[in-house]
Amino acid sequence: MGKYQIGEFEEIVMLTVAILHGNAYGVSIKSEIKNSLNRKVSVGALQSCLSRLEKKEMLTSKDGEVTSDRGGRPKRYFEVTAKGKQALEDTKNVRMKLWQNVPQAILDLKISGI
Repeated sequence: MGKYQIGEFEEIVMLTVAILHGNAYGVSIKSEIKNSLNRKVSVGALQSCLSRLEKKEMLTSKDGEVTSDRGGRPKRYFEVTAKGKQALEDTKNVRMKLWQNVPQAILDLKISGI
């Protein structure tokens, strides 16, 4: 196991932040997850996850521009930190190691009815 462990949703959020590099804020992250994975995400779950990842120092954030359409509130932009990048790499390596050990007979199974 790698030094840094993250859960599946944390991994999805961090990868999405990386994909949106420079344009990752709440609405854009939520939209990208829905469009890429066809997965609905509640605002509360996303905000909780972003906050948790910041506390773990895997993400950093900064305030963006203030706009009138947001009631004078700035967008909060997120970026993956070096520690976050390492966590993603550790997670990828663990998954790849597991996939490499799956017997071919399992990989060859067909789903019936498709």
